Amino acid sequence: MSIISNIKSNPKTKEFVLWLITPKRNPRPRWFIKCFVNPFIHKKGKGATIRRRSRVDVFPWKRFEIGELTTIEDFTTINNGSGDVILGNRVRVGIGSVIIGPVTMGSGSGLGQHVFVAGFNHGFDDGTKNSSVQPLTIRPVVIEEDAHIGANSVVVAGVRIGKRSQIGAGSVVTKDVPPFSVAVGNPAKIVKQYNHNTGKWEKMISPRKKKFN
Repeated sequence: MSIISNIKSNPKTKEFVLWLITPKRNPRPRWFIKCFVNPFIHKKGKGATIRRRSRVDVFPWKRFEIGELTTIEDFTTINNGSGDVILGNRVRVGIGSVIIGPVTMGSGSGLGQHVFVAGFNHGFDDGTKNSSVQPLTIRPVVIEEDAHIGANSVVVAGVRIGKRSQIGAGSVVTKDVPPFSVAVGNPAKIVKQYNHNTGKWEKMISPRKKKFN
């Protein structure tokens, strides 16, 4: 049996190891985990930049990977405690944005300023308990390559945003967005799609308008 298996099978040992990694009431990795453990576990591509004033709370039990030339701007928060956070090449995470895993961002994708993306929800099935002590509902978020999310937007758990799609500023994305689409609003709705035959972005015609044409 491996060391990790032994730790997992012994509740007291597991509790002690978790305490060594992060305090119970302050779920952030301890400084020595950041300095001496994470750099040997997590992958950082050549030319990638993590600004000094960002808060990257990543733990060794989940993946955190950033590709080449990816930039994480100041005042961002990234946490992989509940799932992997994987950022491809040339990804840009704007100032003040929040990413809580599991979240995958494809190469060339980006978040504007103050965007919130999370791959989980707090459970609330048991109405007799505070949701903070109930199991999380994990539903990964995938932002495909070259897709961009406008400032002050929210992307909820379980959503996939397709390749080269654009999400307007201030939108709340609650459903999947197909590739080559423009979506805006709360909840976000598709207003344009790219026509590969004409080479143009074309407005979507609602069923109600079609009826009167």
